[in-house]
Amino acid sequence: MKSLKNYLATLVLIGLTLSSCNNDLTENIFNEVTEESYTYTEAYKAMGIAYANMRSLISHTHYYMAQESTSDAIVMPANASGWDDGGIYKRMHLHTWNSENPQMNSMWNTFYTGVINANRVIDQLTTGQVPPPTGVTKEALIAEMRAVRAFFYWMLIDNFGDVPLLTDRSDELKAKTPRKEIYQFVVKELTEAIPTLSEERSTLTYGRFNKWAAKTLLANIYLNAEVYAGEAKWQECLTQCNEVIASGKYSLETSLKAPFRTENQNSPEIVFAIPFDENLAGGFNVEMFSWHGSMKAKVNMLDTPWGAGSAKGVPQFIDTYDPADERLAATWMIGPQFAADGTTPLKGSYDQAGKPVVLTKELPDGLYTGEAEGYRMNKFEVKTGALASLSTDFPFFRYAQVLLMKAECLVRTGKSDEAAVLVSQVRARAFTAAPAKATVIGADLEKNSSYKYGYVENYKVVDAGNTNPVKYGRLLDELGWEFAWEGFRRRDMIRFGVYTTKSWLSHKPSGEYRAVFPLPQIAINSNPKLVQNPAYK
Repeated sequence: MKSLKNYLATLVLIGLTLSSCNNDLTENIFNEVTEESYTYTEAYKAMGIAYANMRSLISHTHYYMAQESTSDAIVMPANASGWDDGGIYKRMHLHTWNSENPQMNSMWNTFYTGVINANRVIDQLTTGQVPPPTGVTKEALIAEMRAVRAFFYWMLIDNFGDVPLLTDRSDELKAKTPRKEIYQFVVKELTEAIPTLSEERSTLTYGRFNKWAAKTLLANIYLNAEVYAGEAKWQECLTQCNEVIASGKYSLETSLKAPFRTENQNSPEIVFAIPFDENLAGGFNVEMFSWHGSMKAKVNMLDTPWGAGSAKGVPQFIDTYDPADERLAATWMIGPQFAADGTTPLKGSYDQAGKPVVLTKELPDGLYTGEAEGYRMNKFEVKTGALASLSTDFPFFRYAQVLLMKAECLVRTGKSDEAAVLVSQVRARAFTAAPAKATVIGADLEKNSSYKYGYVENYKVVDAGNTNPVKYGRLLDELGWEFAWEGFRRRDMIRFGVYTTKSWLSHKPSGEYRAVFPLPQIAINSNPKLVQNPAYK
């Protein structure tokens, strides 16, 4: 990320002022972000605030781990070094979270801050308070901000369901709008904005919504339309994917690791990224809450991961991988751990004090583990001499996802053989030592999932729970293998019908209503027009 051009440097620097803001949906949040507080005469600086706000999403107490640690792939148990934190991570795994879990407030604050920032900039551009740069039309910048606003409303309806719809700079407190209506609003916004957006893929549009990033956003929304609005939109999703593919702007990397390197800003696979920089734009620190503290010495980090780490793989998910799938080792830190010299064993500090750290797959349950139990994050590069915050840009949308969204639409519309070609294309780089295994056929994708669901006690499944086959379960498996650690799993599980029906590790189903999170209690207390989501009352 060090080679970002002036625009992005400006964008991330502006965001530093806002990255620590933590406000609920009250008059404070409406009044705090005003033109008196943040007055810019340069459009890109004004717009940069809305983008910089996205960085806070990628955190262990925010959107990122709310998507992963509530799923069947990653868990955040306590251990001898701590990580109970009042049960905030345990409740996410058990699906017993409540309206006071900090993750709810973090998401709500950031999503609405994004909406309000976008509303303000749209108004400033419309009224001429912020003029466009030479050679760029006001309409193009307004279209871009509409796409940004659509992004945050997608986050809101995906995580909370019915929410207030704010489309101007009014500080009026509003009641909730039905999820379906906001879904329709977001589709309309993107459909109207996309024709005006830039088709350019360059350093100027990197980390911003160009036409192709907006189409990928719209494809994601159509992909989940049945969840949001009760009506499938497979063909509409397919159309958006086809147009991104036909643009020729993006391609798969040949290396599994390339999209996740520290210097990944030039990756042809990244359609939309959230830029990070260890000095200018910090906050992406996945290794700090996943790695064991001794693993600092693996790459001579300048900061030490927190305790024994917490975020780790659910063994039942790890067991779904084909042993020949190179995504297993490329995604998960496995086995004996050594210092940067490759020979000095790293040592434990708690229940394994003085003993070599050997990361093992099995977990006794999802609540409390040994300090070396559980495979850890190996997907994002942690460079030699890394600080706590990584300089790796977070690839929110990748070309691989465009291909697999298209594949899913084809499977669901009876064209599984066509889908298998795309899935095989994505799998090819993961089976370089066993290329024959990369190829799948349509019938494979229609099979049940290979995941052995069930409730675990003392390392063993003691209650299988719901054993109904998962429709197109093998395709769900493919999504899991490709996108682990990227924040997809919760949404995919909901779409495939397993999030609120299956058991895994210490999790048992606790109600269909858990497919959305509760509104944070502080927001309800601040706005008498807000009503809590059903069953959370």
